[in-house]
Amino acid sequence: MMLHCSVRWHCKVGEMEAERIVFESERTVETPFTLEGKTALVTGAGRGIGRAIAKRLVGAGARVMINDLDEALLLDSEAALGHPGRVSHVTADLTDPSVPEMIVQATIAEFDSIDIIVNNAGYSWDNVIQKTTDEQFQAMLEIHVLTPFRILRAASSYIREAAKKEIANGRQVMRKVVNITSIAGTDGNPGQAGYSSGKAGIIGLTKTLAKEWGRYNVNVNAVGFGLIGTRLVQPLTDATAKMEMHGHQIRLGVQPSLLDSVKTACPLGRLGTPEEAAGAVLFFCSPLSDYVTGEVLICSGGLHF
Repeated sequence: MMLHCSVRWHCKVGEMEAERIVFESERTVETPFTLEGKTALVTGAGRGIGRAIAKRLVGAGARVMINDLDEALLLDSEAALGHPGRVSHVTADLTDPSVPEMIVQATIAEFDSIDIIVNNAGYSWDNVIQKTTDEQFQAMLEIHVLTPFRILRAASSYIREAAKKEIANGRQVMRKVVNITSIAGTDGNPGQAGYSSGKAGIIGLTKTLAKEWGRYNVNVNAVGFGLIGTRLVQPLTDATAKMEMHGHQIRLGVQPSLLDSVKTACPLGRLGTPEEAAGAVLFFCSPLSDYVTGEVLICSGGLHF
């Protein structure tokens, strides 16, 4: 990072007076790496954190395949990301067992490789345990654990075969997997038995795959978010947003009292932004993390439940 400062001092006879001090912080961020030549797959990239992650990756030079349920949102994301030659999309429901394989193959067909996988797609469907149905609980495991598992299993053939050829030729090419978890998965959270279980499960998958894929030069890590300012943590009211999943209208948001208490409990005193969340993910996608694997980075402003 380069910080350009301009300070002007005016002197009077017999005394030094700072008549005016101008501090201009013209922040020019110089990325200490490039992702040119790399291909990333980012799920749940129609808006919010997923779109912010895709933007960071494209900005670093990567080609990016984005996925979401909503075609209109993905078209908006593509337009917002720019670089039409380096961004493509697949609209599909990841919970369809056939879709993860299809998305992986579409990425390879479009860009001839797959080097970075960010399993970001997810949502919460909450209730206290006595009111949580089997369907609710299974839905949380399906999107937060089973879907990433299917995507990674689908990518395994390409990743292993590519790594074997590279190693045989004396080349070390690092690839990256970043799974998204939550402080609900590390700490637990009342009213989120399914969501917390799913987010805890992805940590187990992360640590196991780090051990399986280390020999193929793949870093497998997770980023755990606290409360990030997206529609999932908007104040919950009668007019709050909803999403439809498998015929159910699921209300999105949290109780306003919880938001207030979080701001008090969080050392930084606020919610995070999607851009800040994406920054933590970018670290694990970059060469800066080439000797980091099987880890969970908590991006929560210091907040723990």
